[in-house]
Amino acid sequence: MSLFNRNHKSVLSIDISTVAVKLLEMSKTGNRYRIESFTSIPFIQSTSTETTVVNVNVIAEAIKLALTRSQSKLKQATVAVSGSAVITKIFTMPASLTEEDIESQIMIEADQYVPYSLDELNFDFEVQGVNSNNHEMVDVLFVASRRENVDERVEALAKAGLKASIVDVETFAMENAFSLLPEYSDHPLDIQTVAVADIGATLSSLTIFHRGRVVYTREQEFGGRQLTEEIQHRYGLSFEEAEFKKIQGGLPENYQMDILEPFKRAMVQQIQRSLQFFISSNTNKEINCLVLAGGCASIKSVDKLIEHNLSVPVYIANPLINLSLSNKIKPETLYNIAPALMITCGLALRSFD
Repeated sequence: MSLFNRNHKSVLSIDISTVAVKLLEMSKTGNRYRIESFTSIPFIQSTSTETTVVNVNVIAEAIKLALTRSQSKLKQATVAVSGSAVITKIFTMPASLTEEDIESQIMIEADQYVPYSLDELNFDFEVQGVNSNNHEMVDVLFVASRRENVDERVEALAKAGLKASIVDVETFAMENAFSLLPEYSDHPLDIQTVAVADIGATLSSLTIFHRGRVVYTREQEFGGRQLTEEIQHRYGLSFEEAEFKKIQGGLPENYQMDILEPFKRAMVQQIQRSLQFFISSNTNKEINCLVLAGGCASIKSVDKLIEHNLSVPVYIANPLINLSLSNKIKPETLYNIAPALMITCGLALRSFD
């Protein structure tokens, strides 16, 4: 199947991470979005931090449980592959070409950029618009991923009774969700250069937006699971107990200084390192602000620590701020994890493309 299926009805957002499945159903009336249902189901699988390594049966069972709890009637879904699992390339082509001509040309040109046979790939393309240097040409985005990366997610959805209407890329979902963020300053986000640092359970990503479009992304193996494991080993707890106490409290007095503060400093170092990679190759772009997303964004005062060390304004991501909620959703439950819902919300917006 192609990565972008453009002919679809309303879809469920199924966000599969290394530790949980998040299901979100969104509706739209006029210019207003509304969340109809949301469920997050954690699961235990491989200790691998690679999001492309998934246990299809475990994920399918988590999706089934999420569907049961959400009571959603939708059968079409959108799911994403990790940005590190895809290859992207911008091709410049004559604006006069038909879609069939573009596809034929891409089949010829892509072969020299992709280290696999095209038979091993799921790929798609999308015309981005007129080329800025030549108005008789258009920029065409080519996206490809190994079939196994796509097939695993499609199979998990199928086993849960859903059809994969759209297979997206997490980077593009993040770009979609960027439009939901509030204005954090006097200048609109879409005319600035903004860094979004998404620190999840096992993976961290830095995505740079310039004028509302992704211009750079980088992933690293780092996340909140390391903090949980340190709590587990230090205090002799099970992983589940450590995770619970990390979120709900009840840890010894030395936890703050001996474990949490070093982890927060490690977060700062990870973000600094990723920013340095970007700045070293993009010296003409100055970061105007940083938006902190992912589960680790909820750690108390970590935004202030990052702001102090990076000397740029830091804000906590909240893609829900302008969305309404159905009566069956407890606002505090959803708002507490809002920073971790960027990709989930970005996938849900695919219903309205």
